[in-house]
Amino acid sequence: MGFDVVKPNGAFYFFPSIKKFGLSSLEFATKLLEDKRVAVVPGDAFSPLGEGFIRISFASSMETLKEGLNRIEDFINRL
Repeated sequence: MGFDVVKPNGAFYFFPSIKKFGLSSLEFATKLLEDKRVAVVPGDAFSPLGEGFIRISFASSMETLKEGLNRIEDFINRL
C-alpha cells in the first residue's frame, strides 16, 4: 500500500507513517472513516510526535482485517 512501517514486536497494532499522502493524521482518519467506513486512530491522539502516523489495530478476525485493509488500499489509491 505504500506505508512506511516498522513490524511490531508483541503489540496488537501497527503505527504506519502517512506523511507522504499529504494529509494530517486527523484528516486521514476522518476521510477514511467517512469514505470507507474504516476506523483508525490519528497518531496525534497519542502525542504531538504521533502527527503523520495512524494507529491500526489488528485485534480482530482475519476476515475483518482483510476487508479493512482492502478498503484502506482503495482509499489510498484514490487520494
